[in-house]
Formats: sequence, structure tokens, C-alpha cells
Amino acid sequence: MEKMSRVTTALGGSALTGHTMHCHLDAPANAISVCRDAAQVVVAGRSIFKIYAIEEEQFVEKLNLRVGRKPSLNLSCADVVWHQMDENLLATAATNGVVVTWNLGRPSRNKQDQLFTEHKRTVNKVCFHPSEAHVLLSGSQDGFMKCFDLRKKDSVSTFSGQSESVRDVQFSIRDYFTFASTFENGNVQLWDIRRPDRCERMFTAHNGPVFCCDWHPDDRGWLATGGRDKMVKVWDMTTHRAKEMHCVQTIASVARVKWRPECRHHLATCSMMVDHNIYVWDVRRPFVPAAMFEEHRDVTTGIAWRHPHDPSFLLSGSKDSTLCQHLFRDASQPVERANPEGLCYGLFGDLAFAAKESLVATDSGRKPYAGDRRHPIFFKRKLDPAEPFTGLASSALSVFEMEPGSGSMSWFVDTAERYALAGRPLAELCDHNAKVARELGRNQVAQTWTMLRMIYCSPGVVPTTNLNHSVGKGSSCGLPLMNSFNLKDMSQGLGSETRLDRSKGDTRSDTVLLDSSATLITNEDNEETEGSDVPADYLLGDVEGEEEELYLLDPEHAHTEEPEYVLPQEAFPLRHEIVDTPPGPEHLQDKAESPHVSGSEADAASLAPVDASFSLISVSHALYDSRLPPDFFSALVCDMLRFYAEQGDVQMAVSVLIVLGERVRKDIDEQTQEHWYTSYIDLLQRFCLWNVSNQVVKLSTSRAISCLNQASTTLHVNCSHCKRPMSSRGWVCDRCHRCASMCAVCHHVVKGLFVWCQGCSHGGHLQHIMKWLEGSSHCPAGCGHLCEYS
Repeated sequence: MEKMSRVTTALGGSALTGHTMHCHLDAPANAISVCRDAAQVVVAGRSIFKIYAIEEEQFVEKLNLRVGRKPSLNLSCADVVWHQMDENLLATAATNGVVVTWNLGRPSRNKQDQLFTEHKRTVNKVCFHPSEAHVLLSGSQDGFMKCFDLRKKDSVSTFSGQSESVRDVQFSIRDYFTFASTFENGNVQLWDIRRPDRCERMFTAHNGPVFCCDWHPDDRGWLATGGRDKMVKVWDMTTHRAKEMHCVQTIASVARVKWRPECRHHLATCSMMVDHNIYVWDVRRPFVPAAMFEEHRDVTTGIAWRHPHDPSFLLSGSKDSTLCQHLFRDASQPVERANPEGLCYGLFGDLAFAAKESLVATDSGRKPYAGDRRHPIFFKRKLDPAEPFTGLASSALSVFEMEPGSGSMSWFVDTAERYALAGRPLAELCDHNAKVARELGRNQVAQTWTMLRMIYCSPGVVPTTNLNHSVGKGSSCGLPLMNSFNLKDMSQGLGSETRLDRSKGDTRSDTVLLDSSATLITNEDNEETEGSDVPADYLLGDVEGEEEELYLLDPEHAHTEEPEYVLPQEAFPLRHEIVDTPPGPEHLQDKAESPHVSGSEADAASLAPVDASFSLISVSHALYDSRLPPDFFSALVCDMLRFYAEQGDVQMAVSVLIVLGERVRKDIDEQTQEHWYTSYIDLLQRFCLWNVSNQVVKLSTSRAISCLNQASTTLHVNCSHCKRPMSSRGWVCDRCHRCASMCAVCHHVVKGLFVWCQGCSHGGHLQHIMKWLEGSSHCPAGCGHLCEYS
């Protein structure tokens, strides 16, 4: 046993004393309930059904209600309740659908009193009327609630919730005839036990199953509900329409909720899975629990305050087979660990800063920072002196606002709406997106799209027919296709005349081209020769002997000391008539006598003169392949995507990922892609760009993202006529054979967009329903339900 601080509470002459303690059970517990004098607790589960006395130092086992030689499913309990008027009366809900009552005053060992076998499936909850000794209410997985009079053998009333299962039922403490029920479809219904044909009120409380509810012991109309959406909501039921008063966000599905006695705004919760702790919340401060109990090592299945007028003792049972009594004074306080400082940017650039009030108070006389565009605005809630843990996490908030227009994000919205991500060829997508970025003044992004088009749609191919343009026409090609040429000191006149005469298309009969076999070819047409694919194998080399001597080498007599280089065809401008230039050297006219020239070249005309400083390096092949595959640029594209993501432009990173698809997906890890997608989708949803967000999810290359729009999309539809759940075979009801998609306003079949109320299942054309609800809040079908369109 664990001993801690002792507390004594005076309750009308009697006193509750004790401390934090626990005891080990024989099996996991599913539910617990306390008798009215707070001296005993009953623990029920699949394999346990015992009563323990709560003594000052420990729990003491008093009675084992599982008797008999053969185990019975009637003893496999999902819930248990102890009557608050008769200390000898208990009721249990069995997993086989049986409701059992127990009379502790019977002299025999078997205390079983009555069995009610009307439910067809597991009974999830049983509840005694707070002021009627013989009225018992049950809620089952079969979707029905039954009211029993313990003086009769059968139920006196049956209530149909028109849902799959009932998760909880609770009689109102203040309203004699009213009880609340919660369902797996997220609805909460209020019933009058005198009218079993229809509920008094119904509303959708949670996004998912509602597992529990509890009426406030003091405020007549307050109802707390907890669901799978990890929220606890407090509803005001005294108004014409259920009004949400408070909402507490927890970290796991809420399995049980109980109001704390004598504390109007406090309630205790436990989770159905994952989280083993018990929390006590102040609904006015819903983000940090007021207290936390951490004794259990498995899921807590049942909680109960020991006495309806004592806020100090809390009892709990768990799947770790322990029964605990928690002393509120010994609870840990998460608020002590809360960080009172915080910093956050708003969607439009506003900066919010929270700090301890003590720091703000001591620093309140400082001069404003010169860079502040505006003085901070302080927001401070007036604290309640009676509120516990008041001074432990009290912060002052400062907000620095952006100047109007300085943080406009219109470019983001325009880009997201105008970008094309699929449905066209890659080249068109890149061109379109580049145009959009350019029109929005984002020139770097536009240039990136243009480069992507060049890489993946126009691979790096430089045809051999265009190699001569790299020099003759001043091409700016950045690819190192051949060895370097020393064109220093080239005459400007030569270059200009070359371009002039080439455009005229003049021909010269004395212009020659030599092929690889050194055969003389007369150029009759410059333009035809320029486009020729015949490779040229002439060599221009640096002169070692006389200055302007040019050699035309025969491949058969090439020098063995130096490697042979072959100049690509027409690497220089073609021969043409040269105006106002000196005649060629005389020794070229005697070229036929040179030992380096074959006899067949003796009749060749003279070559054009070349300046002595014009140094030429012979070229025979390209340093790189003329075709560069897109994979060559993969590393560069990945670096580009990371650059944009690090700059905060996840829009560009995700757009390129979608457009390029498998071309770059394999080079970026899945976790990084998922992070980019998640960030971009979050931004789109903040700007309410729902269609673009759904398109990004649909086109994403990440498996974790593409399944986002496939989750939580199941709709459970009931027939608007007979209230029976619709099957998946169409819009015609199997029971009444009527079409469920009938407009309640015009009474015609809806063939397009259909909208319906989740409360009463009636609906119709979107425009008709919208127009109807503008003038009336009642259902147009006349069912009396108060429909709401949001």
C-alpha cells in the first residue's frame, strides 16, 4: 500500500478519512460503482465481480458475487451501478445482452435477483433512476434502450435511437422524466420516459462515436459528453437549441467523464486507449489539466467520485487489475511544467509573444524597440482568486501587427489557383507554370520552370550540323562539346565580312573542301555544303617553321609522335570571297611541291590567309557525348527542390514533385516528401483553398499523403421515410422501397447535389434547402426537427 497525506472530510456528522492507496484485483476491471454511504465499492469485469470495503488504510474484500460451479456469461459484466437509494440493490450489464439485478440482502450465497433478456446484443450501460427505487434504464449495442420496472418481469418501455448502438444512458438529476443517450453516429438524444415513440431533442455532438455523458449535479441543464474525437464538450440544454458552452481537447478517445462534486467547472476524464492517466479539467482553462493521476499502468476503465459532496477522493479501476483511491491533494499538476513563454507568427505576418506576467511587469517601463512598427497590445484575462493553480502559469500576451499590405500573400493564392499540375504534356505544364510565375513577378521561379522544360523535354542534344554555329555565329551554348579554340586577336573585319558574305550566298569556284580521303571537292553552293553530314578530316595546326604555313595532312602519313585530332565538320565558317585582303602567301602556290601533300591535291586552290597570331588547336572529337540524359541533372534538380523548401517555398517544391512525378521521386526520401506535402496542404487549407488541397492530395507521389482523402469519408445514411439505415446497393430503401433522395421542398427526386440534415435525415436540392432555411429553422418535411445549415 502507498501512504501519503491524509485527509478528513466532514459530511453532515460523518467523516471521510483516507489517503492515496491501491489494491491488486484478481482480473481486469471494466466498471466500478460506489454505494451511497461511500464505504464500499463494487468492481465488475469479465472475470471479476467483487465488493470491497474502503477502510482508512486499505481496501478489504467483503463479498464475491461470482458464485456457482459453472461460469456464466451473465457474470461477464460490461457495466455495474449501485443504487443511490437502496444500498442492497445493484445492477449489471452483461456482454451477452442480459441485464441482471442483485439483492445483497438475500440470505443465500447467490445474490442474483432478476434477469432481463430482451436485448439481442451486448448491453453497454445501465442506470438507476436517482429518485425512483424500482426504475432501471439500459442501453445496448442493438440500438435500443429499455426501461425496466423491477417489480415486473418485462420491460415497460422500449426506445429506438435509430442508430447502430447506444453507448451511454444517464437519467437527469433535476428533471424527473428526462434521460440522455449517446450513440456511435455522434448524436446525443434527450428522451422523456413517458414518450417512447420519439425523442424530445437530438443533436450532433461529436465527430464520431460518443462514448459517455454525465449530467451536472448542480446546474440543471449542463450535460458533458466525451467521444472518439478526443474532445469533452459541455452543452447547455436549457436553451431552445443545444448550445456548446465549453470544449476540452484531450490526447486520446474519452471513455468516461464525471463531474467533480462541489466544483462547478471541474470534471474528471479517462481515455479508452493509449493514455493511462486520469485528468481533472477546469473547463474554463481547457488546454492544461488542473490535476493528473498517474498511478495506473494500463487503460483506466472506470472512475467514480467517492461521495457526491466530497471533491477530495476519486476511485478508479483499470485493466492493469488494480483498484485505486486518489487523493486530490496528491495529484500532480501539469500546469507546473507548462512553459509560460511562447512565440508564433500569424497567417498574415502578425507576431504574438507570450511571457510571464512578472517579466512583463518589471519590464513595462522599457522604451519600445526602434524596429517595432507598432507598440505591442497586451491581452490579460482577469483571474478568479478562487481558481486553483492561479499563479503558476499566468502569461501576458503581446501582439505585433504587420503594416497593411506589407505581408500580402496574394501571390501564394494566385499561384495555387493558376498552376497546372496534371492533364497536359510535361512541356506545356512547365511553360504554363513559368508564364504564371512571370506574370506574378516571380522571375526566379519562372526561370526554374523553363530550365526544367529544357532538361526533361528538350534533352541536351547538339546536332553535328550546328557545331559550326558555336563559333561562326557566336553561339552561347554552355556545354563543353569540343576542345578549346584560341581565337584571340581575330580580326573583327574578318568576322563581319564572313557573316555578310554568307548571307548573300555567294559562291567561289576556288573554294575547296577536303574529305577524309583528301579528295578535292568544289563548293558550288555554300548553303548545301553547310548542311552536309560528310565528316571533314582536315587539320589546321600551329606552325613551327614558317609563320603562316598551313598543312593539309594525309591520314596515311600522319605523325606518330602526336595523336591525331579530327576537326568536326565545318567547325569554322565556310570559304567565301574575301574583300580588301592581301593575297595569300606565295609559298602556298607551290604547295604541290610540298612533300606533305599528295599529288591529287596539286590543283587545289589557295586557302584564305590567316593572321600570324591566330593560333589554332586541332580537334578530332567531342569531350562529352552530344546527348545528356535527364538523369544527368537529377542531383541538381533535387538540390533545387531542397533550396526552395529551405527558403519556405514548399509550394514550388511540391508543384515540381507532382509535375515531374517518378523522374525525381526516387531521388528524394519519402519522409522529406511527406513533410513538404503536409506543409503545403496545411497552407492551402489555411487559405481555404479546399479544391487545390484535394487536388494536391490526389496527385501526390507520397503514399502517406494520397490516402488522406480516403479516411473518414464513410457516411451512414438513414431513409428519410422509415428511418432505417440505407444499404450500399443504392438510394432505394430496402424496407419501404421509396427513394431516399426526395427533396423535402419540391418533392422531386434529386438527381444532382443532395444535402440532408444529419439529425432528421430529411433533405433535398441544395438551393431549395438554403432558401427554405433562410426563412424558417424547422425541417421542411414537417417532422419538427430544428435543422441547421452551415
